[in-house]
Amino acid sequence: MASGAAEQPGEGAGAASGAAKRPPLSARERRLAVPVGGAGAEEEEEEAGPLPAQFPSHLGALSGSGKAALYCDDLLKGCKAEDANEAISKYLLEKLKMKEKWLGIWKTNPELFFVNSEEIPIPYVGVLVEVTCKLPQNPSANFKVSVSVAEPFSSNIANIPRQLVDEVLEEMDHCVPLLEVYPVEGQDSAVYDIAKALEIVRFFYDFLWRDWDDDEKSETYAALIEERIKIWCDIQNGTIPAPIAHRFRRNLEKYKSLHLELIHYQSNIKGEPTAEEAVECWKKYYELVMLCGLLKIWEDLRLRAHGPLTPRILKRRKGHRDDGKTVTYIVAKTAAAEMVKELAPDTLLQQHDNLNLALDSCYSGDNVLIFPGEYKAANLSMLTEDIVIKGVGRREEIVIVSDPVYDSFIVSRAQNLKIMNITVQQQGTLDGIIVVESGHTFLENCVLKCEGTGVCVLVGASLTIINSEITGAQGAGVELYPGSTATLEGNKIHHCNNFRTCDSSHGSFGGINIKVLPAPKLRMKNNHIYSNNGYGVTIIKPSEQLCATAEGTVECAAAGDGEDSVSKLMQELSLEMSTNILEDNTKGISIVN
Repeated sequence: MASGAAEQPGEGAGAASGAAKRPPLSARERRLAVPVGGAGAEEEEEEAGPLPAQFPSHLGALSGSGKAALYCDDLLKGCKAEDANEAISKYLLEKLKMKEKWLGIWKTNPELFFVNSEEIPIPYVGVLVEVTCKLPQNPSANFKVSVSVAEPFSSNIANIPRQLVDEVLEEMDHCVPLLEVYPVEGQDSAVYDIAKALEIVRFFYDFLWRDWDDDEKSETYAALIEERIKIWCDIQNGTIPAPIAHRFRRNLEKYKSLHLELIHYQSNIKGEPTAEEAVECWKKYYELVMLCGLLKIWEDLRLRAHGPLTPRILKRRKGHRDDGKTVTYIVAKTAAAEMVKELAPDTLLQQHDNLNLALDSCYSGDNVLIFPGEYKAANLSMLTEDIVIKGVGRREEIVIVSDPVYDSFIVSRAQNLKIMNITVQQQGTLDGIIVVESGHTFLENCVLKCEGTGVCVLVGASLTIINSEITGAQGAGVELYPGSTATLEGNKIHHCNNFRTCDSSHGSFGGINIKVLPAPKLRMKNNHIYSNNGYGVTIIKPSEQLCATAEGTVECAAAGDGEDSVSKLMQELSLEMSTNILEDNTKGISIVN
């Protein structure tokens, strides 16, 4: 399988060349700068030259359909999942027969060379090597090749010692994984074909192949590979927002790492396992199975299109206190008497400097008054009570910041939650800045500074936003799922969907994104939607493959159905728009599939 140093299609050529990518490392960061005993310590080390350019990406120039044709029609050719490894290996070995020796850049993990590799800001150590390919009797894409340091000595690290490289290669018997080597430009067409084949195989193992694929039926395996290619394309062109894509990749890498960890642990058990070893194996296996199930859910396009499957809030709703009383929580870094002078004399008060503790103590009907300062609260991701969270003072000075440790920021299942006069700043979390899972959430005079996705209103939930500002979302500023309801009045939604896209027909959900079936309801008045990288308002029509229901199939307005279908769709949306301003968006209002 490809190593962690492998790039995605289209990224390889730039990573391998240029002195700007060659940071000097201090002597203390080197694993072994001189031989044991100190001999040669006074000799001046030979500085590595810059790496030559590697062959440009072949896959980067292919469209999604081109990639699907390459893998499904040309390479796999309808083979069973359990035969996919053999088919890919045979393809690669046929290309390797064309040339026995060639030059390439060996890219490997920095920890092979440096003790404190996690402190060194480089993704890989690259060295120019001469490759000798001796084909194995048993075909495998993961076999090793013989390498030796090529002249002139070249690396992406300017002061890496030549002696250190020689010692590392000697420890490895001068054999490195084939997929860690990237052929360089300036060689003949046979080497170019080898470079293309290596890139194709790396991409297959990095993104398309899973070790659970053996359970797939042969007639569905090619379709599964095609779906994974679609996911990859959606990530690249921005249809799937960058934070969500990051979570998917992170879980995929975690699965691969855990799988290797389990194999390594089992191989180190000698003889009959002890009770402790057996329990540890089962723990690792169970975690692996759970991750596998999660990744399978992600890969189902229908489920991704309709959003999250199950509620993420598992906290039980407390409701009102038995005595019917309500409490007002004062959240401030320092308490002062004037903070409560405008409250009724009989108001029950509690003071906290910790917003999380205040939220944990709340029952329905309570109020949380937040005074100027910066706060964090994990309990914002588990809001179930009907409470009012209100900032006292200038909203710019009352800032709630997300904790990157958690995927979620503000998630509500309350029947009537109100958030007023605060600034919400997303840092590192991946889900929507505010996710309304059910019930109704009311926002007034708030600033939402998104870093991940924007405000998401899930199936059947409702949202009201008044006189607020939403900015910076890597996706739509407001996303309405089927059957949801939203009222937007007097808001500014701008600079959303700020990721680069390579296809103008995708990833263009800038201001508001509406997913149809059943139709959401949206009322907009006096909003200013501007400077978004995409449409101001996007309505996503259901495609035919998303229309299956338990009772059968419903009629859908698919692409090319004509103006009548579009008009009917707009009527069913219950879309009310008046005195809104849509300006400086890449596009205006669009209905897409």
